[in-house]
Amino acid sequence: MAGSHKAGHARGGGRGGGADAPPVRKRRRRGVRLALAVVVSFVVLAVAGAGWLYFQLNGNINTFDDGGVSGDRPAASTKGQNVLVIGSDSRAGDNVQYGHGQGDIGRSDTAFLMHVHADHKHATAVSIPRDSLVDVPPCKLPNGQWTKEQHNVMFNSAFSVGDTIKGNPACTQNTVEKLTGLRVDHTVVVDFAGFAKMTQAVGGVQVCLPKDVYEGDLNPNRHSRGEKIFDKGVQDVSGQKALDYVRIRHGIGDGSDIGRIQRQQAFISSLMKKVKSQGFSPTHLLPLAQAATKSMTVDPGLGSADKLISFAMSMRNIDLHNTKFVTLPWRYEGARVAVVKPQADALFAALRADRTVDGKDAGGKSGEGKQEDVNAKSPSPTPPSGAGISVAVYNGTTVKGLASRGADALKAGGYTVTGTATAATHDFVHTVIEYGPNDKAHADALAQRFPGALLRSAKAPGLSVILGSKYAADPTATPAATPTAVPSEVAAKARSADDSVCSNLSYG
Repeated sequence: MAGSHKAGHARGGGRGGGADAPPVRKRRRRGVRLALAVVVSFVVLAVAGAGWLYFQLNGNINTFDDGGVSGDRPAASTKGQNVLVIGSDSRAGDNVQYGHGQGDIGRSDTAFLMHVHADHKHATAVSIPRDSLVDVPPCKLPNGQWTKEQHNVMFNSAFSVGDTIKGNPACTQNTVEKLTGLRVDHTVVVDFAGFAKMTQAVGGVQVCLPKDVYEGDLNPNRHSRGEKIFDKGVQDVSGQKALDYVRIRHGIGDGSDIGRIQRQQAFISSLMKKVKSQGFSPTHLLPLAQAATKSMTVDPGLGSADKLISFAMSMRNIDLHNTKFVTLPWRYEGARVAVVKPQADALFAALRADRTVDGKDAGGKSGEGKQEDVNAKSPSPTPPSGAGISVAVYNGTTVKGLASRGADALKAGGYTVTGTATAATHDFVHTVIEYGPNDKAHADALAQRFPGALLRSAKAPGLSVILGSKYAADPTATPAATPTAVPSEVAAKARSADDSVCSNLSYG
């Protein structure tokens, strides 16, 4: 990639959007070598061996400066790895021949966070809509200065902080960590030219279109229909046509980014299936490795062929069916997308606990995933005293008197309740505990009194509890009786990498 060098306080909620999906199918599949489509070609490095080819691939790898990664990060976890994948649409350098538009500032229309579960048999990718309104924490500029935190801005604006050709992957990483509470172990940026060349290297990727698509559908400012570029139905695409397929918004469905995300998830799944079907011979994989290493900018932790080999091999046993794609819970807020906090928090809490989309505990060592049901029980500890700690209590449901009930329970535990009130919205399912700077330890202790509670950092100091419907239904449930699980409305719309290329596509 050009320019690269080596080496809020939430009281709201809402309902998510998207299309219904068929039930997750349960049938056995053969294992595949890789789970992450963007890095699926890394396995070829294992057969490259020593010599000029190894050093050529090693020389292709670009890294970004990780000095912009925030020092205020989620703790490292032993429960799996998290890989952030960013699609860059800068028109600089080789990218000028691809895409539609002008400008040499690095921008990002595509991003997903892939959680590789600790058992190395499952993976869950969460797509983040580019128009999502989020908080962007302080980020480092090219001159070494740091920006101020931004609130309620579009997610893709983080990548453009600094207005450079190569973009700001560290800023996007900081934003994702703040949004999810998950520590990002690796970040990968893929540009236009590299994406197009990777699809050519595999001989094309199968896609599905619900209708004929014309040039004017890609560019609503064209003012003419133009030539037909896609026929209705199933077909193979590569190069520019593959790029057009994953970037189309206008002319299909409602023209939203959400429909495009569905299509991108299907495309990545199709790419994975294509690589598997071709086998893992050097004849097929060497061209893919050349295209991949030239197209990517990675964090220093993946900045050599040896590191890429190790990373790729760690995912060799993940099955296509056990690779799931979901979208961050969302709802429309005008022309933008609001993150639905209760469901989003529950999703990320499930991944932090290494729960799969279907509710299994994948937190075991490699090859030893514990397939425990989410209703498994175990003894619960006695919560610590709240003496000397103040907390505000909010009712996030329509159940009358819930805040007073919660306040009484906290007072009995020694807490000082500073007040009770009704939350701005009444659709909280899980109880949410918000904590200010330096209050994380108190929040962890408080969470022991609210089984299944989700923790969220806030800019304002102090502690507050927003009670959800699970607490209203059973405030005495033991923590082990209600372990964190992926919300059912998210799980129901998940795509497996082995699904039909035509299934579960809302097109907006």
